[in-house]
Amino acid sequence: MSILEAIILAIVEGITEFLPISSTGHMILVSKFMNIHEAPFTKIFEVNIQFGAILSVVVLYYKRFFQSFTFYFKLFVAFLPAAVLGLLFEKQIDALLSSVEVVIAALFLGGFFLVWVDTLFPQNQDEEIEIPYLNALKIGFFQALAMIPGVSRSAASIIGGMSQGLSRRQAAEFSFFLAVPTMFAASSYKVLKGILKGEMQLQGGYDVGILLLGNVVAFVVALLAIRFFINFLTRYGFRVFGYYRIALGLILWILIALGYDLKMVD
Repeated sequence: MSILEAIILAIVEGITEFLPISSTGHMILVSKFMNIHEAPFTKIFEVNIQFGAILSVVVLYYKRFFQSFTFYFKLFVAFLPAAVLGLLFEKQIDALLSSVEVVIAALFLGGFFLVWVDTLFPQNQDEEIEIPYLNALKIGFFQALAMIPGVSRSAASIIGGMSQGLSRRQAAEFSFFLAVPTMFAASSYKVLKGILKGEMQLQGGYDVGILLLGNVVAFVVALLAIRFFINFLTRYGFRVFGYYRIALGLILWILIALGYDLKMVD
């Protein structure tokens, strides 16, 4: 992997991880178009730079992460559905990751839903709301839908939050907080599993440097993306992101119709 390819992938991760447009789908597709999707190091890189994105949330909202133990308990409750279902259906989820058709379908369906989601839920005021444990669990089940590639963890959990009476901003911020244990657990599990299987081995100082660069870029870009998204979402809602998902799905469908090989795993 070249330095330029690493920077591009890290930028994609930083932008898409917290926007409702599917980071997994974008990472897979971008690595495919750069023809580095088969390289063993690409898998290591894509998993590892998620730690940089996670750190951006902790830094940006550091005061919220030290407010009370109840905060951590509720995040844990919301994290449970994805953790349990992810372990139970790991093989099925891995199989879905190889299907560009699944990503396209998820982009289309999610896009149409985002176009209309602002009319489905009342725009509540940004007042401090104590999220009950049951509501946190329900948001967690929404987040679990993102195990389908192309769905978007951010979109699923934000919509889950809005369905429980949270405002756009509150739902988005809870989604960011929930991303920390969810992404950390998923990334750590993948790294540990890869190490035990011998699939994640660094070849030297260059690989380490590329990983550090990727994490720094993902961290900085994610910081900017979160700030932009919160302000944009509060003012304009989800519709633009819905149109983007539909347009991207249409482009990919056209490429397949023209005979381009977009198979994600060879």
